[in-house]
Amino acid sequence: MYNQSMLRDDALKGKTIVITGGGSGLGKSMGTYFLQLGANLVITSRNLEKLEKTAQEMQDLTGGKVLAVACDVREYSQVENLLNKSIEKFGSIDSLINNAAGNFISPTERLSANAFSAVIDIVLKGSVNCTLAFGKHWIAEKQKANVLNIVTTYAFTGSAYVVPSACAKGGVLAMTRSLAVEWGKYGIRTNAIAPGPFPTKGAWDKLLPGELAEKFDFKNRVPLKRVGEHQELSNLAAFLVSDFSSYINGEVITIDGGEWLQGAGQMNGLEIVTDQMWDAFAKMTR
Repeated sequence: MYNQSMLRDDALKGKTIVITGGGSGLGKSMGTYFLQLGANLVITSRNLEKLEKTAQEMQDLTGGKVLAVACDVREYSQVENLLNKSIEKFGSIDSLINNAAGNFISPTERLSANAFSAVIDIVLKGSVNCTLAFGKHWIAEKQKANVLNIVTTYAFTGSAYVVPSACAKGGVLAMTRSLAVEWGKYGIRTNAIAPGPFPTKGAWDKLLPGELAEKFDFKNRVPLKRVGEHQELSNLAAFLVSDFSSYINGEVITIDGGEWLQGAGQMNGLEIVTDQMWDAFAKMTR
């Protein structure tokens, strides 16, 4: 059941949703599901050719309306252009999903200042730029709306070897909770999803190239012993941008099969102990 649609077919009918980084991976999966639920969609990334191809695929599959807009979220003027083109096409915007990201695995001491900034600028500055531009518009128009930020579990735990991403995602999480309070009076909800392992070809190939992906099998770190299905995340995202979640504000919802808790408990590594070893331990402690 977990790879099936959760909401009714018209749950997002009449809504317009903007997804940054919407041309591939989880952004594409979420967008496709939003279209199936009746939403209008705006997808954006820096590669317009790839974006337009994806938009056509989505329209052919769902029969929905998709606008592709090239945008570098690091540049505020380009974000304003995204906002204006979205309004010009669909009249209004109901939801912004800050999904655009950049990441790579590396010992931190090997990183240059520019490498650090490359991730911070896309993830944190990009999310700030989009949220600020769209939020100012909604407030001026007295329009109720919502922002959904895609973060990660190490936004609140931290993680070695992805320090720039952890810093950036941690900042996005702080923004989520802060604006939920500050902008709640305008009817603007702000929430976040913290996904665990959800395989996406582009991102995972870059993070774990070659044999590393086989040696570092994510599902072995998850208590449920599997990785996530894209539909599971899409179901959660659709619920959070829908009117069904209108009383959820300032929340970060983890969807990771228990992965971060597996790593957090001091004794969780004892899962490797066999029944025979436990029997022996029991005898020793009597």
